[in-house]
Amino acid sequence: MALLWALRGATRRFPGGPGRRSSHPAARGERPGGEELSRLLLDDLAPAPRSLELLFGLSPCLLALRAARRRVARLLLQAGRAGLQGGRAELLRAAEARDIPVLRPRRQKLDALCRHQVHQGVCMEVSPLRPRPWTEAGEARPGDGPQQLWLVLERLQDPRNLGAVLRSAHFLGVDKVVTSRRNSCPLTPVVSKASAGAMEVMDIFFTDDLGGFLQAKARQGWLVAGTVGCPGPEISGPSEIPITSCLEFLWDQPTLLVLGNEGSGLSPEVQASCQLLLTILPGRQLPPGLESLNVSVAAGILLHSICSQRKGFPEVGKRGQHLQDLREPSATAEGPRLPQHPGLSSGSERERQDGG
Repeated sequence: MALLWALRGATRRFPGGPGRRSSHPAARGERPGGEELSRLLLDDLAPAPRSLELLFGLSPCLLALRAARRRVARLLLQAGRAGLQGGRAELLRAAEARDIPVLRPRRQKLDALCRHQVHQGVCMEVSPLRPRPWTEAGEARPGDGPQQLWLVLERLQDPRNLGAVLRSAHFLGVDKVVTSRRNSCPLTPVVSKASAGAMEVMDIFFTDDLGGFLQAKARQGWLVAGTVGCPGPEISGPSEIPITSCLEFLWDQPTLLVLGNEGSGLSPEVQASCQLLLTILPGRQLPPGLESLNVSVAAGILLHSICSQRKGFPEVGKRGQHLQDLREPSATAEGPRLPQHPGLSSGSERERQDGG
C-alpha cells in the first residue's frame, strides 16, 4: 500500500510523466497554430468608437484587408486550443504586417458584439464603406467595346438581397454597379457577409437622379434594359416599351440592366427611361402570388443569360474541356488556373462550417 501511494505522489509531482499527458498541442506537435495563439491577447474589449462598424465573417474580413479601402482599427479573432489555421492564420499575418492590433475576445463577447450573426470567429472594427458618385465611374463609351454591362439597382432595401445580388454580379463579370441613393440599403456589414465579401472589392457607385443618369447613358449609346415580372395584365407601363424574354436578348451593345425594388419593382419614372424590358418566363402555369422571383434569384438568372454571350465565355460543348484546362498545373506561375474566390471556394466552405 505504501508503494502505491508513493507512485501516485510521483505522478503528481511530474506532470510530464506516464500518469499525465501534456495538454499543449504545440508541445505534442499535433496541430499548427500554437505560436499564433500565443501572440493573441485575451481581451474583454473596450467599446469601439461610434464612427466604426463591425465587419464579420472570414471572407469579408480577408477581402477588406486585401482591398485596403477601409481603415482597420482592430482585428478580433476567436481561437481554440488548436490555435489558428487556414484563413484565420492568414488574417493574423496580414494584420501584423500592417501593424493592426489583434485581440482574442471571449466567444460570448464576440457573439454579443455581432448580435449573434454568424461571424465564424472573425471580426474587424473598420470605417464604413460608402459608394462613390457615379460621375467617378469613368466615361466608358461604346467605342471601348460592345460587351460592357453595368448593373443598376433602384431602391433595393433588404441587405441580404443586396449582398446576394452583388455576389452574383461579381461572379458573372458585371463591370460596375450603380444604386439609387434614396430609399436604398447602405453598404453594411450584413451586405458584405451576404455577398461573401464581394462588396469589398467591387466598383459600386450611387446617383441622386436615377432617371437622369439612365437618360444620359442612353444618349451616349448605351442600351437601358429594365426588368419586369411575367407578362400579363398586371404589368403596367408605357405600351411602346417592348418586353422580351431574357433568353432572346442579344447583347451587342453596352448595356445597363436595371433591377427594381423587392416589392414594387421599377418605379414608373425609371421604367419610362428604359428602351427595353427583360423578363424571365416561367416553366409552368403559376397560381396567383407566385408570378415573380426573389430579386437576387432573378438577378442571377438575368445576368447569366446576358454574360453567357460574352466573348471568351465557353460554349456548352466546350465547358468541360475549359474547366479541365484551368485545373491543369501550369509550368509558370502566370499560367491559367481555376480562379478561387474566398467566398466561393470549397476551402472556404469548410472554413465556414468549422468556424460557424
